[in-house]
Amino acid sequence: MTLNKQIGQRLKAARQAARYSLSELASRTKTLSKSRISNYEQGIRRMGIEEAQELSEALEGVTPAYLLCLDDASPLSSDEWQLIQRYRRTDERGRALIQQVADTESQAKATPSSGAGRTQ
Repeated sequence: MTLNKQIGQRLKAARQAARYSLSELASRTKTLSKSRISNYEQGIRRMGIEEAQELSEALEGVTPAYLLCLDDASPLSSDEWQLIQRYRRTDERGRALIQQVADTESQAKATPSSGAGRTQ
């Protein structure tokens, strides 16, 4: 598989994980059109560093290096992407509730349970 195709597949996967259509992603960028992004995804054109930066900012969770296949580690798992998208779609009250649950869970993990390490 050519590098253009690999880059295109990675971009398409990141866009779909973020649940954006081509039009939505294009509207989130400053200069990229729907057809240009489609050409990247199909491997017809190879994006440059500036375009990768712009797309990574629009996707909010991938790095330009990841999009350009220079780094194989995706910063977010599929579950993390879905959680972020759900958070973005909820209202202020829902976001506060999600934050409260996350805070409670992280505090519970940081605090050892009483009785841990005791022997009987």
